[in-house]
Amino acid sequence: MADTLESIAATAARFFDAVENGDPDTLAAIYDPAVEIWHNTDRLTITREENLVVLRAFIERAPRRRYTDRRLVAFPGGFVQQHLLIAEFANGKVLELPACIVCAVSGGRITRLDEYFDSKPLERLAG
Repeated sequence: MADTLESIAATAARFFDAVENGDPDTLAAIYDPAVEIWHNTDRLTITREENLVVLRAFIERAPRRRYTDRRLVAFPGGFVQQHLLIAEFANGKVLELPACIVCAVSGGRITRLDEYFDSKPLERLAG
């Protein structure tokens, strides 16, 4: 069965809700086993397993996360979402990261994820 725009939008919502809710098992289920994940900041492509390690660590270090100003556009074969990620870390620091994510979706799973963001807020967080 072909993905509809509604099912693609639902996949996107499930993905971002899973990050907010700290649910790596749902994230793993949404990713296609052969998913490719790329970030503009290092221009490297990583695997599902590598990304899940990063997401689990992020969830542990930032116990409160939310996506605000979500602007989602579903199209045949995928979606684009712009948002503001607000993450509150256990040490009290807060990250506000505007980002854009472009995903390919097939069979209700993300097969490719490209994430674009300015790394400056991460540098400030580390400083």
